[in-house]
Amino acid sequence: MAAAKTNAVRFLEGLNISFEVREYEVDPEDLSAETVAAKIGFPLEQTFKTLVARGDRTGVCLAVIPGNAALDLKALAKAMGDRKADTVPLKEVQPLTGYIRGGVTALAGKKDYPVYLDEFAQLYDRISISAGQRGMQILLAPEDYRRAVNAIYAPIAKDKE
Repeated sequence: MAAAKTNAVRFLEGLNISFEVREYEVDPEDLSAETVAAKIGFPLEQTFKTLVARGDRTGVCLAVIPGNAALDLKALAKAMGDRKADTVPLKEVQPLTGYIRGGVTALAGKKDYPVYLDEFAQLYDRISISAGQRGMQILLAPEDYRRAVNAIYAPIAKDKE
């Protein structure tokens, strides 16, 4: 069975970037990175999640961090050149990105927001990111992903509390 083609998949194909799609059964009650990593059989620290944030000066951005980490809002604000940053309320995620919770990706969104990719991504030969819908992940080289979304590497992850 061929994987569904999301805009993110078409976008990467258009850039001739090599990647692998992994599909999994979605549990709408549990969209955690831990569950996604387990279901696709990929290390949690290499399964990245995309969070929508807003800086006090620069506005909306996407923060892409390892599944085993939390977003360091102070570090993100610093990377953005802002005094402070916060994640946007869930009800704003879809209107801003065109994607629903559990399917947010920096690839082929409604708008090209600045993307901040945690520097830990550089440690791995492949990372996993959402393919733009629940139940589908894309595995690709972090540098290919960074180039595709014009991401800026920054130290924006911290240990989960």
